[in-house]
Amino acid sequence: MTSAGPTPEDEGIDPELQAAVESAFEEVSDDVREELAQGASEGEAGQADAASEEAAGEDLLAQAQAQAAQAADDLARTRADLYNLQQEYQGFVRRSREGAASHRDAGAAGVVEALIPVLDEIELARQHGDLTGTFETTAGKLETILAEKYSLERFGAVGEVFDPTLHEALMATESSEVTEPTIAAVLQPGYRLGGRVVRAARVQVANPA
Repeated sequence: MTSAGPTPEDEGIDPELQAAVESAFEEVSDDVREELAQGASEGEAGQADAASEEAAGEDLLAQAQAQAAQAADDLARTRADLYNLQQEYQGFVRRSREGAASHRDAGAAGVVEALIPVLDEIELARQHGDLTGTFETTAGKLETILAEKYSLERFGAVGEVFDPTLHEALMATESSEVTEPTIAAVLQPGYRLGGRVVRAARVQVANPA
């Protein structure tokens, strides 16, 4: 197919002007191509930078997660150490209180044991009717203080069934009036301190005949 010949409009265009226009179009096309190429290069670089930033972000996230895990482990260890320390302290306090109570009880028992001879004299005087006047008042106050403050209790009475854990038999007789070993006479009363026997009652026992 052959191209049509020059039109009347084409015949009126200055050849130099036409050449200048074509040259300008070529220069514009070259600039566009360069810009497109540069844009493509920058796009590829941007994608590479984005990929690099994403990888860096993942690394930072992994580091943060590792640090968080380490912090949680350290916190758990610290809590365990604190719990153990609290248990040791509570054990120390408990042992201290028990030790103090034990020393207090031992001290009270020592005081009472030291006063037992005095209490024996008071009871002997009471049995013989010699506990009168100021001496009676003072003796009564002493017995009250020991009973209320130290839970001291005197025990042992005629007619009680003999109990070797509470009574010490110093004398023994036989009697047809009893069906089991029975206290016939109290030679020295016994004393309990807070349920603990400080001294057994010293008695005469009547056994069945």
